[in-house]
Amino acid sequence: MYRHLLVPLDTTDLSVQIVGNAVAFARHVGARITFFHVAPDPDDALGRDLELLRVTSQADYEYARGGRTRELLAKAEAAARALGVTADSRWSAGTKPAPAIIEAAKSFHCDLVFMATHGHGGKLGMALASDTLTVLLNSGVPVLVCAAGEPKAPERAIAVIRDDHRALAAVIHAWTGTLARAGDADKPANAQAMRDALSYLSDFPLSVHHPKEERWLFPRLRARTHALDAELDELERQHTREHALMEELTALVTALESANGEAEALAATRRLQEGVNRYAEFYWEHMGREEAVVLPGAQQYLTAEDWAEINAGYGEGLDSREMRQLMAKIVAQ
Repeated sequence: MYRHLLVPLDTTDLSVQIVGNAVAFARHVGARITFFHVAPDPDDALGRDLELLRVTSQADYEYARGGRTRELLAKAEAAARALGVTADSRWSAGTKPAPAIIEAAKSFHCDLVFMATHGHGGKLGMALASDTLTVLLNSGVPVLVCAAGEPKAPERAIAVIRDDHRALAAVIHAWTGTLARAGDADKPANAQAMRDALSYLSDFPLSVHHPKEERWLFPRLRARTHALDAELDELERQHTREHALMEELTALVTALESANGEAEALAATRRLQEGVNRYAEFYWEHMGREEAVVLPGAQQYLTAEDWAEINAGYGEGLDSREMRQLMAKIVAQ
């Protein structure tokens, strides 16, 4: 049976779908995953656009240059961790994905390439299909092609929630990992890195993620069924509790920033690590409730009209460019 999957990803919305399918397959067969992305080569035509971005917006330039790739791969790894699948990620720069995928499969000693073929219409669909065919014919290892098309309304809305969860999980993992490394080295954590993680986890759930649920998903569910009332009540209580946890973490980060000397900063780091670990345990349980109970319930009870309204609400532009850039910065630390 297969033991090591190479899963190529692009930056289309369908990458959420292929990640979910690949992780489910890897879990079933007991395999590990290497996620792989071919980023644009800065020396090609796109490089001129990047140079313009560098002049007009340094933050946009950093995100386009490498941050988008880090975000994509961090979310994929978070999806694998959520289901107990061992995963890492790699990327390379280039303009021809197929040869890079073939080389990666050989270099990383993968025994299966798990990849998607996207659509069949238009030049983009033909190019992607051509990459898949090239890998099929030349990889030298088995290739499992997962057909990925435009998702149906329920799948689109649920993919948005799961993508949010992956973003949050990636930042939480980066935060706990940074603190663990500081503890192992018996060194204080970098205060600015701690403030960045705190800012993301304070702002993203409250201004982006929770409004999607509380404005659109939860009310529709309550209108259609009372079977999930207890779970929805608990999730809303947890949203309230999250405010208290963030206040605690804010105080702990502030204490680290104002520490006088290395000994005081080291003690503040240890207290912060304890607080972040408590927050992480809370959030794993919270996300588990949503994905294991509420999202399947939504698929069961909601109508096509409900999903149309939810998707329209999700498309109101709650996600901000600044948050995506901050997330990419955090997972790179």
